[in-house]
Amino acid sequence: MNSDRIEGNWKEMKGKVQQKWGKLTDNDLDKIDGRREELIGKVQQAYGKNRDEAEREVDSYLN
Repeated sequence: MNSDRIEGNWKEMKGKVQQKWGKLTDNDLDKIDGRREELIGKVQQAYGKNRDEAEREVDSYLN
């Protein structure tokens, strides 16, 4: 899924993303606003993952 598509469907995806990464708050999800890079950063921060791990996890989930 490309980043344009993520942004376009973000409102629909927010609930599913929060189920997957429960440590992300509503405020986090509002700040992410469908931006892939922001999601990767928040997952990295919330779960103590390195950049590569977080990126692989997000990409795997979105695809």
